[in-house]
Amino acid sequence: MITSAQLRAARALLGIDQRELARHCGLSLPTIQRMEASGGVVRGNVDSLMKLVDALTVLSIELIGEGAASGSGGRGVRLK
Repeated sequence: MITSAQLRAARALLGIDQRELARHCGLSLPTIQRMEASGGVVRGNVDSLMKLVDALTVLSIELIGEGAASGSGGRGVRLK
């Protein structure tokens, strides 16, 4: 799962805007905007979420889940 905060942080690390992320994912700009505007865990159909996570992985973003090894123990993102 990915949260809207993780999605915004990932884009910030990559230095890309929502339009460019949508292009990388093969999703529409409104879809990315809705994902980022959602509170907490990003909601969407499985296909769209998989496209998003796969694109972030290709772009060298590693999603850190709740309770995974990180300095503070919370969710986050980091460049691989």
